[in-house]
Amino acid sequence: MCSHTVGSVHASVARQAGSSSAGPRLPRPLALPFSLLPDTVCSHVIVNLLNQSLMVQLKQGELDFLQRRFLTVRVRDAGINIHLTVEGRKLRVATGHAADALIIEASVYDFLRLVGQQEDPDALVFQRRLVVQGDTELGLEVKSFLDGLDVDSLGLYRHLAPVLHRLLPVYRRLFS
Repeated sequence: MCSHTVGSVHASVARQAGSSSAGPRLPRPLALPFSLLPDTVCSHVIVNLLNQSLMVQLKQGELDFLQRRFLTVRVRDAGINIHLTVEGRKLRVATGHAADALIIEASVYDFLRLVGQQEDPDALVFQRRLVVQGDTELGLEVKSFLDGLDVDSLGLYRHLAPVLHRLLPVYRRLFS
């Protein structure tokens, strides 16, 4: 299943629910289909999208810091865990990720706000809505890469940004 740590994910969601700064959460009936998918399926979809979107950066070696290191992106309210690494000049689904070097965890809404550049990651960390655990050095390298990324040059982002701009207020009204 996409969530190997169901108990801890639900505990994190429960802690968030008590926080006045918590954003909207994906309702369980909508999250159920995602949580039934194996991690590898979720990971392959995202890795393929990222390989297409970050082709130039991968070829230039900008993600080489992920060589032989594991990153897990955990979407807590959807029960999705995306495991990735870099091999050669491509992102790959990480196998044997029991010793994840870095775990980045947030809700669907908060990740979408980050992708749409509508939220500051530091503010989400301060509010405990974005949790980063593990290898501090790797976390700083990921942050540095993302800070330097010209998202406007990414084809996928140019199409996604206007959709997110319209979608996120609706998402917030529906699921708050």
